[in-house]
Amino acid sequence: MINTQRFVCNMLEENTYVVSDETREAVIIDCGAFYEEERLAIVNYIKDKKLNLVALINTHAHIDHCYGNDTIFKAFGIRPVVHREDQVLYNMLRQQANDFCGIVYTNDIPAVDKYIGDNEILKFGNHQLTSIHTPGHTPGSILLYCESEHLCFSGDTLFRFSIGRTDFPGGSFEDMTKSLQIIAELPENTVVLPGHGEQTTIREELEMNPYLR
Repeated sequence: MINTQRFVCNMLEENTYVVSDETREAVIIDCGAFYEEERLAIVNYIKDKKLNLVALINTHAHIDHCYGNDTIFKAFGIRPVVHREDQVLYNMLRQQANDFCGIVYTNDIPAVDKYIGDNEILKFGNHQLTSIHTPGHTPGSILLYCESEHLCFSGDTLFRFSIGRTDFPGGSFEDMTKSLQIIAELPENTVVLPGHGEQTTIREELEMNPYLR
């Protein structure tokens, strides 16, 4: 059984997820921890629960989802996994911090551990996550789908009754429309944990989200 702990982080209220199972192996999805108390809370949670962290996965390479990558690297020696189509964005994280948040970001930015593609399997403990390429918000946006638990981490592609913006550099509404068609084909009982805001289900989104009707 999967356990998911959410941490709401940084000035943009991004959702960071620490996901573990009965083996105590764990992954972090989108570590956006910016403030020191956020960074400490995540590190202490992992240590207090005696979790063995095996991966840090970025659903896309926007700065608000990557602020805490340096903390995870320093504390656990884990570098991020990113879709290969977001390589350019990842290399622009400092510029993004200035452009999006108006700050000079001086923290270290760990190199990417590996770039992944569509339909790749990321294993931890007795579970696995499948990366599904869902461009639109960024060229390399992915969602992470755990079929056995009917669980989907949607990044900034799908929100509760809404979708991610497509007007940032690299965004595409046409690509987003195609990605939403892929998401709409997931089982209706799938729980969706987005990059911002509260969780939802595919059934609720098919009924209430104007972009999926």
